[in-house]
Parts: sequence; C-alpha cells; structure tokens
Amino acid sequence: MESFVQLRSGKTPRQIHRDVGDLKDDELGRSGFTGRAAHLYRRNDPTKFRMEGDLRGIDTQTLDLRPSDLEADGEPLLMFHNDDCRISLSRRGEAAPFYTRNIDGDELIFVHAGTGHYETEFGRLPYRPGDWIYIPKGTTHRQVPDDRSHLLIIEATEEFRVPDAGALGRFFPFDSSLIGIPDAEAFPDDEREEYEVRLCHRDGRTSLFYPFNPLDVEGWKGDNFAFTFNIADYDVLTSDDVHLPPTVHLFMQATGVYVMNFLPRPVEGKPGVERIPWYHRNADFDEIAFYHGGSVFGVEMPPALISHAPQGVHHGIPERARERARRRFEVDERVEWQVIAVDTRRRLTPTPAMLGAETAEVAEEVQV
Repeated sequence: MESFVQLRSGKTPRQIHRDVGDLKDDELGRSGFTGRAAHLYRRNDPTKFRMEGDLRGIDTQTLDLRPSDLEADGEPLLMFHNDDCRISLSRRGEAAPFYTRNIDGDELIFVHAGTGHYETEFGRLPYRPGDWIYIPKGTTHRQVPDDRSHLLIIEATEEFRVPDAGALGRFFPFDSSLIGIPDAEAFPDDEREEYEVRLCHRDGRTSLFYPFNPLDVEGWKGDNFAFTFNIADYDVLTSDDVHLPPTVHLFMQATGVYVMNFLPRPVEGKPGVERIPWYHRNADFDEIAFYHGGSVFGVEMPPALISHAPQGVHHGIPERARERARRRFEVDERVEWQVIAVDTRRRLTPTPAMLGAETAEVAEEVQV
C-alpha cells in the first residue's frame, strides 16, 4: 500500500541516492519511477549475471541494420512492438515515390541524422538532426530527404500528448510556442497517372490510388496538426542535491508509452551525491534507449546504438563508471549525453531482424 511513511531496516544511507559508500544502490519500483519503491543496498553489482532463456537485453548498432527504405520504394524496419506501440528505423536517402498514411496510430519521429522535409496535408515540414516530428494518425505524408536520413519512429496506438506540467507551469520543460508549424500548401501534380498512398497498418498491405496529388489542401485550421520540435529547445530540469529520476525528463506520452529526452546538463554538485542513475529493474516497464551522441564524464556515447532492457531484469551503468564519476567529482561540471528513452508499460517483442542482429560492442562505462 502506498504511504507517506517510508520504512527502513539495516544498513542504509541517510538520504536517497547519496553517500552509498561501498554498497550498490538498487531500486525495485512500481509504475516506472512514480509509484511505490524499495531501495535495496546490496553488496554486489546486480547486473553481473549470465542470462539464458526467452528474455534478453539487446544492444544493436542501428547503422548496421538495413531497412528496405535504403531503396526508394522501400519502407522502415520494424524493430520492437507491443499492443500499444511499434518502434521502427528508417534510413531513407531518396524521395519516396509513394505517400504514407498511418491508420493505426500517431507517429513521433526522431531525427538522428540527415536533413530534408516531409510533405504533409498541413504543408511542408523541414527537418534537421535533433528534431522531433509529430505526424497525427491518419495524416497523408511523404518524406523527401536531402541526404541519407537516420530516423527513429515511435508509433502509438493512442494519441501522443504533452504531459501535465503540474507545479512547473505550462512552459517547462516543453515550451509549445517553439514548435515548427507547416504553412498550408497544395502540392502540385507531377504528371503521374496515379498517386499511391500506402496505408500503414499492422496486418496485411493496402494502397489507395488517386488520379491527383493527395496533398491538395489549400488551407487548414484546428488543434490537430503535424509539427516539429528540436531537442535544443527542450529545458532540462536539474538538481544540485540529488540525481533526478528519468520521468522528470518526460517529453510526450501516450497510453502505455512514455518518451523522454536525456540531454546535456550541469551535474549534481553536493558532495556525496551519486551522479549516475542507480541500478534498477523497472518492474512495470520495458526500457528503450537510443543514443544520439555526446559523452558521459569523458567517455563518448556510441551514436545510433539502440538498447532494450526488459522489465524485471536488472540494468544500469556499471560500477566501473560509478567509481570513475566519484573520482572525477571535482573535475566534471557537466554531463553531455544525448539519449532518447522510450518506456513501455507492456513488454516489447523484438522482431526477427533485431534477434538476428549482431550484439553491439558497448563500452562498459556507457551501458544503461
């Protein structure tokens, strides 16, 4: 039962995530990091195990994956899925000769690399690295890259929405006045006899064929529209006294799907504070981490790596990195990581493409 009263037994630090000494701080929490929790102070690193069976964590370099949209007529590669969401990879380098309409859910697309634009029924949406692109369910669109793009696509069955800011106020950490909004534009015909719109849905394939360009909208109004938002405009919340839980960095959410930005920030400065996330097993959520770049206490992050940690299985940055962060307490003033995190309430199923992919070599210092 949830209670204001926190009980304590045995050898524990006085305050949470501080002065843990030679113990290992391990959280067993419910509802991600917002529900009831037990902090277990262990003798040994709980991530040091050998795993056999159906569940396993996955670390894959997405630069090595080959979606069919490496060719113009291809489509993104599905990597993980459950009943609430699908997570896919796109590496398109040429304009699609067809249009897409997702009839199963909203799409939230992160631009890891590349520039270009999306043609949509709302108008033209330019994109650049670090952009989030929001495409509402049922919207017809087409990607036109300037060069090879590298995109993480998160599809939610229910609507994506901005979380309630609560006591912070509606402008933090996501100021919605900074979104990029498309100007209405009716795209001209280009002499094709037919224009294919591929309907994106979970089972089977369906295409619609129009005798005119389906992006023929002269104007629009309302509060359901496509937009972009760059992570450079996201306000990072920090604390000098304690390492804050991941959910503080929540960007967008849908039923059973939570998307977070872990971005460069000043590090915690109070002596004794742990600057690195504690060990945990997240009893109610699977976790996806996509590395956009940056560094952690002088160790480079592996760009374009994707990592999957199943719920209930211990994970966390290894002890070697924790010891390094403590040694460098007087040296490091910032952490420069850029990581996109997706937590899902239902267990994610990796696709055969992911199960057959090579496990990426990941430096111990940056494993999550």
